Amino acid sequence: MRFRHTDALRSDHPRLAAGALYTTGVDRTADVGPRVTEYTARARARLAGASEGQFPEVLAWRRAFARMGLKPTQYRCASESLLRRLRKEGTLPRIHPVVDLCNAISVAHAVPVAVLDADRITGPLLEVRYAHGDEEYTTFGGDLEHPAPGEVTYADSAGHAHARRWTNRQSGHSAVSDRTDRILVVTEALHDGGTDTVAEVLETIARELTAHWPTTPRTALLTSTAPEFTLTDRPLSDTRAP
Repeated sequence: MRFRHTDALRSDHPRLAAGALYTTGVDRTADVGPRVTEYTARARARLAGASEGQFPEVLAWRRAFARMGLKPTQYRCASESLLRRLRKEGTLPRIHPVVDLCNAISVAHAVPVAVLDADRITGPLLEVRYAHGDEEYTTFGGDLEHPAPGEVTYADSAGHAHARRWTNRQSGHSAVSDRTDRILVVTEALHDGGTDTVAEVLETIARELTAHWPTTPRTALLTSTAPEFTLTDRPLSDTRAP
């Protein structure tokens, strides 16, 4: 199974920095609470000096959303939404240890981090691309939606849309659950210095996964000259029951 961003998307967003991580053996057993507390404390310290809307990492996504015809204060990238919730409520939602950990790392670095159940992705290709309009997106409530033509989505080979509006909202179809064993993690940035941020986020997530689960993550920085990340342990297929 291959993961990539299309050339058209990279051409329209030349500052895109992206990275991917793949690993197995992730379950609910780990206690990530202390690490979540540490990373969210870093985010709170930064929020004490400025609101998330002033962060250069967030501003870069707001500009990209505006270029895509989206109102940035109505549709926020995932990291901005998490930072906003942290600022207003003081905590982040608790979902699953690996998601909680990645959400905390996301707010600490102010860039989106997506965690997908790899067994819910149909190969051979998962691609961040402009939607055709016939892809199927499943909400967390189980409803079906179709991304608008031209909307940026994560589309697999079966036409499942694993995100709406790029980094705005993930799909319930590939959400991490109690059955999850294999995950694909993607982090993306558009700000100046984004490549360094993405590299640091990948390194941090890999280190934390290794510390909390018996696993050996594989990571890669994705560039215009090396745009693909290949998951090699076995072919991905959409075989699990909904």
